[in-house]
Parts: sequence; C-alpha cells; structure tokens
Amino acid sequence: MNLSLPTLDATRALGRKLGALLMPGDFVALIGELGAGKTALVKAIAEGARAAPASSPTFALVNVYEGGRVRLQHLDLYRLAGPADLFALGFDDLLREPAATLCEWADKATAALPADRLEIALAHAGADARTARIEATGPRAEALLKAL
Repeated sequence: MNLSLPTLDATRALGRKLGALLMPGDFVALIGELGAGKTALVKAIAEGARAAPASSPTFALVNVYEGGRVRLQHLDLYRLAGPADLFALGFDDLLREPAATLCEWADKATAALPADRLEIALAHAGADARTARIEATGPRAEALLKAL
C-alpha cells in the first residue's frame, strides 16, 4: 500500500491508528533516511496505544513504553555497526517479550527481522509531507495492513 501523507497531522493519524491496532508480538519495521518521520510516527503509535510518551532511543538503542493497552519496545538501529551489536542488544530476547516492537532503521538488520512484520518505508515529499510504502510479510502483518 502506498500512502501520501501531506502533513505532519496525516503522519500522526496513521501512527495513532496503527497504535490502536497493535498487539503483543507485532513487529513494525521502520525504514527511511534521516528526518523521514520515523520517530514522529513512533510517537503517534505510542499515543494510539495509550502508552507512555515516546522519545528517540538513538543513544539507548531501546526504550520501553508501558501503561498503555500494549507494551511497546522501541528500537533504533541507526548506530548498529554490525551483527555483533544486534546480538549484544539481546535482539532475540526482545522479540520474545510480550510486547509490540517498533524498530527504526530496520533495514540495518533485515536478515534478523521476524518473518511476520509490517514494513513502513517513509520518504520526504516536501517540507512536512511524506510518502509511506507499507508492506506485510506475514499473516498478522497482513491483518494489520488490512485494518489500516
């Protein structure tokens, strides 16, 4: 599915809708260059899930947001140097947690990602405008995509 997100509010609306749909075990792979809106989308997803406010985990690598209808794990792989860093992060253990996982810069770890995931590729389309290409790679992700 390809979407035009002409404003930041449109990006936020997509995120809030997705946040309201997420369940434990869901994995959302976020892809896009710097400033493409990945963190803005995550913040809106947290709002939609009624979780604690989200912030960028660029330096922490992982933030957890509790208190909502679903626990969220927010990963940022921007600083990932290679597979050893992913192992040190405890990526496999994180995937076993009863939480939905939001992973920025997911393309840095494509081979390690769950087979069933929702992939959202964001791109600049103007000052506040973005485009989103959303693809499902498994049955649960397909259900999320249809619900969006």
